[in-house]
Amino acid sequence: MRALLRRARHQLTPHSHDTADKTDEALESSGRGLRVLALSFTILMATAAIQAVIVVASGSVALLGDTLHNVADALTAVPLAIAFLIGRRAATRRFTYGYGRAEDLAGLVIVVIIAGSAALAGYEAFRRLVDPQDVRALWWVAAAAVAGFLGNEWVARYRIKAGREIGSAALVADGLHARTDGFTSLAVLAGAAGAALGHPIADPIIGLLITVAICFVLRDALREIYHRLMDAVDPALVAEAEQILSQVDGVRRVGRVRLRWVGHALRAETDIVLASDLTLAQAHAVAVDAEHRLIHDLPRLRAATVHTDPDSRDGTDHHAVLQGHHPA
Repeated sequence: MRALLRRARHQLTPHSHDTADKTDEALESSGRGLRVLALSFTILMATAAIQAVIVVASGSVALLGDTLHNVADALTAVPLAIAFLIGRRAATRRFTYGYGRAEDLAGLVIVVIIAGSAALAGYEAFRRLVDPQDVRALWWVAAAAVAGFLGNEWVARYRIKAGREIGSAALVADGLHARTDGFTSLAVLAGAAGAALGHPIADPIIGLLITVAICFVLRDALREIYHRLMDAVDPALVAEAEQILSQVDGVRRVGRVRLRWVGHALRAETDIVLASDLTLAQAHAVAVDAEHRLIHDLPRLRAATVHTDPDSRDGTDHHAVLQGHHPA
């Protein structure tokens, strides 16, 4: 009964399976990513401009470093924007899966930038530990540090949320990078507070602690990109795909299910076991229904390849000739 209700609801809901419509969905995801990058780039550059004015008035080298860091952060949007634009190109006979992997390459660039940020923050903190310096206009420096933190944290939340919604690991990594800049701004704030209390050494000590925090963020971003490059997916997605397939009429068992990300879109390859007495046309109809259900019910799935196997009661191995050729 539930299957009938589900089919009725599906038939009454306007939708399309045209290839152009699937492409439009992918383009819309890339378009949203570009809008996120454009807005966050503007926010970070505005934050850096405010800080630059106060750098001139205060002579704070720490704030100068944070300002330059924010400019560099804003510029990380450039490789990711390029990747989104490249990813919108249609597949070719050479790049048969399209150009979505450009996002993962951009994610690697972002990880390198985060690592550079950690190294720069650590270097500046150590240098100030060896040679402390007085800072003027401490209240203005503190205000600039707060502005830097708020700007970066807003951008971080915006990028991470959008990245997870459209399935872009690179955009999530870029959001984590923005969060590291917020930590750096807090280090400037803490250093200004320490200087105001007569402890100029507080700035480099806190800077070293913030460097450690940035390294943890780097670890998270690196793990995110590593999983994407290694075709890792959330096991819950695999379980969800198996559940969807098991509810398709005519499917006796669900075999292997493989999922992989191509940019911010999922692709699936799966085996289903059907009754051995079905005609070719009937088996094909079940496979089409299975693909149809997967595309509709599995989040961000753009395409699926469904292989059908006959359910042999006599134990015949229909894949015997392929023994040793199939990957584990």
